[in-house]
Order: sequence, then structure tokens, then C-alpha cells
Amino acid sequence: MQSRISALGLDIGKKRVGVAGCDGIGLLATPITTIERQNFAQDVEKLRKIIKEREVSLLVVGLPYSMDGSLGLQAQYVQDFAAKLGEALYLPIEYVDERLTSVEAEEQLKTKKGFSSRDKGLIDRQAAAIILQQWLDQRARS
Repeated sequence: MQSRISALGLDIGKKRVGVAGCDGIGLLATPITTIERQNFAQDVEKLRKIIKEREVSLLVVGLPYSMDGSLGLQAQYVQDFAAKLGEALYLPIEYVDERLTSVEAEEQLKTKKGFSSRDKGLIDRQAAAIILQQWLDQRARS
């Protein structure tokens, strides 16, 4: 019997954090919410509620590599923020290459009625779902 998977996917930005969750067997990632960043303590508290509710045991964070594969300033910012989150929430962090996930998210959402490219929160949580789905797919293959 497979063990239960309870991971949370995060698309971390300076203004918002897109959040996605997965089903218990680790097949499907779905967007959950977008956290409008305020300050670290409030961001942690909002995540803590989701983590408790979903019994999360791992954070999967999108790491924005540069197109040449290097880690730029944004990637360093995400790593620093994620490390602080992991410490504050007592959870391990795993990273996924998130290059172009926001573009992919927007493309996926364009097919939905009433979608506006100005809805950055929706794009962020869809990107988080893509990040988490990539992690789930990699895990299933190995």
C-alpha cells in the first residue's frame, strides 16, 4: 500500500504566494488559494492554517532559475524565504524548477470563461499547482 502524500506547492513572489495542494495518493495537484503577502509572521500564520487543515508534511517550492540555468537574485530571494518558512513551520522543503510556470499557468487559464490576465492571484495559484504537479510526476517516475 502506498503511503499518503500531503505536500503543499508554493509559488513564492514578493507580493503573493500561490498555494496548491494534492490528493492523498499524489496523482493530482490543484490550486487552493493565493496569499497576499503582508509580513512574514502573517504569511506564516496563513500557511500554518492550511498546513494544519491539510495535514501537510512537505513544502514544494518553485525555484525561478534563469533561462541559462543559473540562480539569479529572485531565486536567491525564494530560497531565503523558503528556508525561513520551513524553519518557522517545521517542515522540509523540496525545490522544483519553475521556469515559465506563470506563462504556462496563464495559457491554461485562458481557456476558462471569464479569465482575466489581470487576476495575478489566480495565475499564482495555478502556477503553484503546476509546480506541485511537476514534483508529483517526478516522484511517480522514480
